[in-house]
Amino acid sequence: MTKPSDGKLLVKLARESISSYFLQKEPDTSAVKQFSDRQGVFVTLYKNEQLRGCIGFPEPVFPLFEAIIKAAKSAAFEDPRFPPLQKEELKHIKIEISVLTVPTLIKVKKPEDYLKEIKIGKHGLIIRSTHGSGLLLPQVAAEYKWGVEEFLRHLCEKAWLKQDAWKDTNNQIYKFQAQIFKE
Repeated sequence: MTKPSDGKLLVKLARESISSYFLQKEPDTSAVKQFSDRQGVFVTLYKNEQLRGCIGFPEPVFPLFEAIIKAAKSAAFEDPRFPPLQKEELKHIKIEISVLTVPTLIKVKKPEDYLKEIKIGKHGLIIRSTHGSGLLLPQVAAEYKWGVEEFLRHLCEKAWLKQDAWKDTNNQIYKFQAQIFKE
């Protein structure tokens, strides 16, 4: 995982990625080239402590520094839940980065076994079905004080599935952990 002392550099890169977009140039990556290992990452933006954008890559498909650049720009300008960020809003935005471990399939014999396999505050979840997929970061369940079953229901909703879709063993549920860096 990434060293805690590196978190400031990664958050700075996310902020630079957004501000450089307004200047129509690419961010300076000279100080972050060492983050070349492929890792999943999410960039979350908050304005007045309210969600303002969150986009990322659950799988390690890009070098970390590149994934942060892409996710930061997408969270600011392409999250379909929000209008694109305006330049004057940037000074009011707080950035949070979640660097993810590789998601692992939770293997269960019966759906109730999920309740023993998932730890609130430690695990983030992904559900994949033939009808859609959804992801919730580990800090979400802890922030809302959800139990495991409630976490699973909200995960299903995020994937536009019925709340009890987690009980269908044809749907696959993955868990992962995240290292979180904030401004």
